[in-house]
Amino acid sequence: MTSANASERCAARALYYVATHTAELRPADIGDSGNRVIVRALWSGISRGTEKLVFEGRVPESEFERMRAPFQEGSFPFPVKYGYSVAGVVVGGAPDLIGRQVFTLHPHQTLFSVPRDAVAPLPDTLPARRAVLAANMETALNAMWDSGAGPGDKIVIIGAGAVGLLVTSLAARLPGAEVLVCDIDPAREAIARALGASFSLPDALGNAEADVVFHASGTPSGLATALVSAGFEARIIELSWYGSAKVSAPLGSAFHSKRLHLISSQVGAVSDSRRARWTHRRRLAKALLLLVDDRLDALITDEVAFDELPDALPGLLAPRSLSITTAVRYADGQR
Repeated sequence: MTSANASERCAARALYYVATHTAELRPADIGDSGNRVIVRALWSGISRGTEKLVFEGRVPESEFERMRAPFQEGSFPFPVKYGYSVAGVVVGGAPDLIGRQVFTLHPHQTLFSVPRDAVAPLPDTLPARRAVLAANMETALNAMWDSGAGPGDKIVIIGAGAVGLLVTSLAARLPGAEVLVCDIDPAREAIARALGASFSLPDALGNAEADVVFHASGTPSGLATALVSAGFEARIIELSWYGSAKVSAPLGSAFHSKRLHLISSQVGAVSDSRRARWTHRRRLAKALLLLVDDRLDALITDEVAFDELPDALPGLLAPRSLSITTAVRYADGQR
């Protein structure tokens, strides 16, 4: 279908996080269609890191405003319509976009309207299912810019989740770069090697004398491993966000004698090394192009129907879940 009728608009539904470890589907207003495009969702992606914190009610009060997602409804902690990675098809609004598949930063919802400049057309060779990785690819691209990593560098990535593996995919494209992924799950080795990196378990890593280290495990132990693996005056790019959790950073030992640089990286602002020339829209368009890589389908380890999402979330976001990225399938979604 390439148009939205009145009954479909009335039947629109969205996922709401309503209490700790509890979500439900609720009727949703698709919004004013004036000067906007109407999008029917095909796939959306669950951000395991951020949405886990929302699901658990662990967004700190100090971050209630900064953590707001585009087109979010409700306020933290609950109830809140949250999410930011949807691939869909335009079914109303701008005539030149009707029928085009697009990506937008929007919560999980079957049908919605957004301003025209909030959607980015998908490259013709990018499947909509893989496009749900776009928000994480933007994070990875921004982190690469923050790191200053270049050809020939020895690069270590701690944490083989979605962001860590997308950083891996970018770092491995640098000419002559030696890229190593470290994770507690040995099953991640096959993906790392397919992306052009070597692999190590934390206990076997030691001091890797890395030029650049990316920390994306979301754990204090991962941060400790990142600091140990860095070489003299290396940069450690901190990509983990811990919400309200207290984190012990081991800044003793050789942290000062090695003159290490611990740098935060966050996608909300374009890296200062590119900010003068790159807009958010330009960065998103590049992230979508970087996803035109069939190997990245391996990062989508789970798939769930939208109607089943509330019941599936506790398992998908459980602390010991082996999920990397979950793709949420809507009625018109196809593989």
